[in-house]
Amino acid sequence: MPVIDTQHDVDNRTLTITAEFAAPVTRVWQVYADPRQLEKVWGPPEYPATVVDHDLTPGGRVTYYMTGPEGDKHFGYWNVTAVDEPRSFSFEDGFADENFEPNPDLPVSTNGYTFTEHDGRTRATYVARYETAEALQTVLEMGMVEGATGAINQIDELLTS
Repeated sequence: MPVIDTQHDVDNRTLTITAEFAAPVTRVWQVYADPRQLEKVWGPPEYPATVVDHDLTPGGRVTYYMTGPEGDKHFGYWNVTAVDEPRSFSFEDGFADENFEPNPDLPVSTNGYTFTEHDGRTRATYVARYETAEALQTVLEMGMVEGATGAINQIDELLTS
């Protein structure tokens, strides 16, 4: 399993997930740069993602929805703020309605994903920062750690296919 650590820090309002992959940084980067690969790993296994728009450039936007086991759809977006290919990218991640308009009732996170070479593998560090401790608590109660871990753990299979 690629995920080697998960931590949430209420004082700093962060959720950090660390994973390691048996692939070079450039290959792991492609998982996020290619919308067809991204949709295979963005949602947890029981909530596969469909990427609608994908512009992984500063100022770009990624829109997607995840489809649940009952056919229910959950919409979201990224507003991309920075890209340092293939080492990192940052984005605002939020929940949305079916028109990909932000849902003001649910938390938004500011995310930084970094990929570094580590002992011939790629170490990925995923950091999400929330505006308030309450917002972090909301996503923790929604199962964000379990969902994100399940999603990230799908990447190994994609890397070997």
